[in-house]
Amino acid sequence: MAFEGLAERLQGTLDKIKGKGKVTEADVDEMMREVRLALLEADVNFKVVKKFIKQVKERAVGQEVLKSLTPGQQVIKVVNEELQELMGGEQSKIAHADKPPTVVMMVGLQGAGKTTTVAKLANHLRKEHNRQPLLAAADIYRPAAIDQLETLGKQLDMPVYSLGNQADPVDIAKGAVAQAKDEHRDYVLIDTAGRLHVDEDLMGELQRIKEAVQPEEILLVVDAMTGQDAVNVAESFNEQLDVNGAVLTKLDGDTRGGAAISVKAVTGMPVKFAGMGEKIDQLEPFHPERMASRILGMGDVLSLIEKAQTDVDEDRAKELEKKMRQADLTFDDFLEQLQQVKKMGPIDEVLSMMPGANKMKGLKNAQVDDSQITQVEAIIRSMTRAEKEDPSLINASRKKRIAKGSGTAVKDVNRLLKQFEDMQKMMKQMSSMQKGKGKKKGKNPMQFPFMQ
Repeated sequence: MAFEGLAERLQGTLDKIKGKGKVTEADVDEMMREVRLALLEADVNFKVVKKFIKQVKERAVGQEVLKSLTPGQQVIKVVNEELQELMGGEQSKIAHADKPPTVVMMVGLQGAGKTTTVAKLANHLRKEHNRQPLLAAADIYRPAAIDQLETLGKQLDMPVYSLGNQADPVDIAKGAVAQAKDEHRDYVLIDTAGRLHVDEDLMGELQRIKEAVQPEEILLVVDAMTGQDAVNVAESFNEQLDVNGAVLTKLDGDTRGGAAISVKAVTGMPVKFAGMGEKIDQLEPFHPERMASRILGMGDVLSLIEKAQTDVDEDRAKELEKKMRQADLTFDDFLEQLQQVKKMGPIDEVLSMMPGANKMKGLKNAQVDDSQITQVEAIIRSMTRAEKEDPSLINASRKKRIAKGSGTAVKDVNRLLKQFEDMQKMMKQMSSMQKGKGKKKGKNPMQFPFMQ
């Protein structure tokens, strides 16, 4: 995640104050110094940091916080709320015209991932909002830009409007809108040209397209990895085109996240979407409140739920939950559960949304990948039906057979059996607690079997 360094610093700082029965103004001052350094290191605009610290401190040293029963937690609540506000307060949605098609101009510098983002947004609109977009290839300068968009269009089974690389981009945009009207398409996403830097020619062309098609939405695609430069680019485009919102790409990479925090505060332009990977479905609506929660280690449960609702069979999930409550899960059930979780995306990404995930032992270095999950699946598939239903049958000779059949080692089989046994114990423990038999103390034995 882009904010990993910032998240660690902020969470470490807030942990010092969380459990305090009494918080003084000096405590708040010390915490604010740490928060200030953390934000600056994350490449957040220094003016934004100064204003943020001032607002948090004013609220944190107020009577309602310092005299509350849990002042430490109240201070964290203030930081969370102000961080949300800094990133826009609430989600800013993409425009939708009363009379279709809704015209969206995608603008930005070359290399920001604009063409791919056009396809990702089209996929999002169809998948999440049941829209039927038309893509328009108006970048006639970058070699292969038109081919790239046409390839992505075929991949998505969506139409791409193109007049080749000799036509005027304004004519391409106008032609795309006309075709969308004829075909009753409800969105036109125009992939415009970029440059290596902001210049008069680029802005002149973009302004001509804007005047010709009167877009409901102009979205600026910016590379989050460029840090503070991303904010400067956003300012330049916004001054000349009056941009409606930003799409931050590469937010999953090794970036400090300062752009995401600074864009709204510096330009007034909300971040509407975030690219969280290279795959066509890895574009997410940007929720300031959820992002603030993730940064502060509170998880992103709402996004996790949305992923589950989209990708998981609800009836089967309820059935599995019932089996878990009764501590009656077999290896077949476990395999099915694992496959349902896989549908939600990379496992480490899913786990990172859980509250307190940053404190889960071994998660940061877990390096979960498909090969580890495939190994677990192979081991389970090498078991007989009787062994899956009753793992106690698996003796030394059976372990050798399972290892050979799955292309793994006996130690891998042993590890999975031990983890499955621990999980069964935990489920029985939870079941007895629910029946009112009292809470048993001890460490939580649950650990994902695909985490090495």
